[in-house]
Amino acid sequence: MTAKDILGNSDYTAISYGGYRKISRDSQPTIQEIKNDMKLLSAMGVKIVRTYNVQLQQAPNLLKAITELKEENPSFEMYVMLGIWIDCLNAWTDEMPNHDIESPENEGEVERAIALAKKYPDIVKVLAVGNEAMVRWATSYFVQPNVILKWVNHLQDLKKEGGLSKDLWITSSDDFSSWGGGDHSYRTKDLENLIKAVDYVSMHTYAYHNTHYNPEFWGIPQEENSLSEIEKIDNAMKRAIKFSKEQYNSTVKYVKSVDADKEVHIGETGWASVSNGFYGNNGSKATDEYKQGLYYKLMREWTDNAGISCFYFEAFNEKWKDAHNPAGSENHFGLFKINGEAKYPIWDLVDKGIFKGLKRNGNTITKTYNGNIKELMPHVLVPATKH
Repeated sequence: MTAKDILGNSDYTAISYGGYRKISRDSQPTIQEIKNDMKLLSAMGVKIVRTYNVQLQQAPNLLKAITELKEENPSFEMYVMLGIWIDCLNAWTDEMPNHDIESPENEGEVERAIALAKKYPDIVKVLAVGNEAMVRWATSYFVQPNVILKWVNHLQDLKKEGGLSKDLWITSSDDFSSWGGGDHSYRTKDLENLIKAVDYVSMHTYAYHNTHYNPEFWGIPQEENSLSEIEKIDNAMKRAIKFSKEQYNSTVKYVKSVDADKEVHIGETGWASVSNGFYGNNGSKATDEYKQGLYYKLMREWTDNAGISCFYFEAFNEKWKDAHNPAGSENHFGLFKINGEAKYPIWDLVDKGIFKGLKRNGNTITKTYNGNIKELMPHVLVPATKH
């Protein structure tokens, strides 16, 4: 199987994977923990996972874990979209980030990814240069498109020279706006050249965050005031999917205007189940497992039917993301909790018994809220009515 065979193929469900259990990434998941995670994802039908960097041991350990699982069971199938983290000069330091100059660390990061792609050609099918590395709201680290273009061209040259498999696909995974799907100021010559250089475009869309930043689609319209609470929520989630479809379609329209044959897949989209910030009780009221479940179901239905790969964000909660705020939304995008409890989006999979005999952190897989929808619903809030 190559990226060409996998991407857009609904038999190859995609998901984003971190696997970190602790409050800091200094505590790396072990190979056995990763193997347990891969068995859970495989049981769900996931066959390709996306990672974010090769600075730490998580990605090499993931590749080792998948290799061991394949040795134990030759029919086991899991592929990887390997992320290459890209920063600007002075990113994550006390000095002012220089967004026009790249970090000297980038070269080593690219070289590590190349080495892993060569070592595991049967597993690594995509290399993604940068994660939200061109979007201007990533104020700590974003770079200009010419930096991403430089490394994409480097990898494409290696493919031509035989240094990497010609079937390995190269992309960059970034916000829809960075790919020209929104703000026209992103539409530069360097971006056009990047669109032509990648094997496909990997774009991100987050209706969830836009319930705060761009809430026009989210509020309950006056004509829906007579509906029941659940009908109001269901309709709001349909509008959320429509919002993401519009971001996808606007990106496709621009990408195709540059390169008519270029595919666009979704590198990231998701919905958090907990938030004490912008998206919680005192904010947009977007956050709970019921809405997460609807978003997951509707997103999978749309992308599967449309032939779009969707690296849903994400498989498991990770509490390092907002380490100082346990109830911060970034910690709660997973379909599973860290302890192995399955959230509402995948209760039906628990009922089907697909996780029987599998564990996470030593725990059998059970359902949140004891699998009782009546326990969940008091936590499900109706968005505010539009005035």
